[in-house]
Amino acid sequence: MAITWENLDKLSSYKKLQSLKGAVSVKSALSAADAAERVKKYSVPMGAGLTYNYAAKQVDEKVLAVLKELAAEAQLTEKFAATYNGEVINTGEKRMVLHHLCRGQLGNDVNADGTNKREFYLKEQKRIAEFAEKVHSGKIVNAKGEKFTTAVQIGIGGSDLGPRAMYLALENWAKANKTFKMEAKFISNVDPDDAAAVLASTDLAHAIFILVSKSGTTLETLTNESFVKDALKKAGLNPSNHMIAVTSETSPLAHNPDYLEAFYMDDYIGGRYSSTSGVGGAVLSLAFGAQVFDDFLKGATEEDKLATNTDLLKNPAMLDALIGVYERNVQGYPATAVLPYSQALSRFPAHLQQLDMESNGKSVNRFGDKIDYITGPVIFGEPGTNGQHSFYQLLHQGTDIVPLQFIAFKENQAGTDVVIEDSTSQKKLGANVTAQIVAFACGKDDSDPNKTFAGERPSSLIYGKQLTPSSLGALLAHYENKVMFQGFVWNINSFDQEGVQLGKKLAKTVLSGQATGALKAYTELLAL
Repeated sequence: MAITWENLDKLSSYKKLQSLKGAVSVKSALSAADAAERVKKYSVPMGAGLTYNYAAKQVDEKVLAVLKELAAEAQLTEKFAATYNGEVINTGEKRMVLHHLCRGQLGNDVNADGTNKREFYLKEQKRIAEFAEKVHSGKIVNAKGEKFTTAVQIGIGGSDLGPRAMYLALENWAKANKTFKMEAKFISNVDPDDAAAVLASTDLAHAIFILVSKSGTTLETLTNESFVKDALKKAGLNPSNHMIAVTSETSPLAHNPDYLEAFYMDDYIGGRYSSTSGVGGAVLSLAFGAQVFDDFLKGATEEDKLATNTDLLKNPAMLDALIGVYERNVQGYPATAVLPYSQALSRFPAHLQQLDMESNGKSVNRFGDKIDYITGPVIFGEPGTNGQHSFYQLLHQGTDIVPLQFIAFKENQAGTDVVIEDSTSQKKLGANVTAQIVAFACGKDDSDPNKTFAGERPSSLIYGKQLTPSSLGALLAHYENKVMFQGFVWNINSFDQEGVQLGKKLAKTVLSGQATGALKAYTELLAL
């Protein structure tokens, strides 16, 4: 069957879905006598031992049946197949979308630029693994013959947020499992205080800097590279002995003697989807070893394989995506809170902000035509239990209903804990997760209006035994695929980011001294 790209409001199943607004009270569902059965039933296995539970979402069999119709009518499975088989899915930039190929081959061979792309990505992964092993073993050393002890990634946006979030997610696990090789740090902000702070805390003589820029022309990244090179020179060090590049083969950074080595990517992998490419591979392999990165990729491909399932109730990413569409377009909820009850995932919500909002924050369809329905929600989040003492007040009793996505694990990473008042810290953490799910859903009546909780706040829960490299990979792939499926439903291009470019262009105008009008007036406020 040929694929058709239709706007959401043209689909008959969407019209049917609109008639189901407010059809389910999650307060009633989780207060009912059979609530425990609902919790068990509304659950889908994910990759790497994770589970997606949606019992606290405002859905029932009738809503799910229409979501199945929507998945079929929007041809979500077929569109995903077209993506991993190498069709031009990024219509804005007329490019294929191939980040799935970094972690496994789901379909046909994809050949482009005279190369089998799966083989190309595997080759670069192997080159990174070999380089990391040489650094760890002391075959690659500094000018004094001493081992490197720190890796510092220089990037912006997807070259920073994803890899940084993944590093922080696995740092304690790696230390507990004796795979920790090198500390990793990150420089991203063009604010000089960011680079200065990182460099001040880094032993420059024993540091490898990873410059990440696909084009080799990213202004913020090259500015920070100059900052770092200046610091290295002032310390009496040759920058070319301390820097590697992750870039495209056509960039000015490729085959350049200013770098110890260069590893390659291509235009078919967008920045926010690049954590499983060399962008994440270099820093994670240096920090934890190539095997950890490989396990991370294996978890991601497990989840990718589930995303190919035509049965909605066995496809966690598609189900999560369609429930999100129902919440955004039918229920009218403006935002989604991502709430990991794991300190290791402290930067994961920040990564998802870019992944989701840069991908689906669009108001024209794939063909550039204005659309008449809302698209991506605002994404925000913070690890529990800190978030409980921050913005949960609004989530519980505010005037807007904000759907919630909890992430939790049965075991901590470090393996250390303490018993206080008859329970461990990990049990207290888990108790808070379960309590919040029910509290948000069921609320509480009280004679004092200030202490009344309306409930009806829907949530999902992704949980597993422990946050490991493979479960982290599955978690990341789940959200990447969720965003992709929602983009397909909304008939938008989730793989370009024109909204990022205007501000950059105007900044160049300011720096060139050609600003006029309001732009010039604002530059004067900052004495530019």
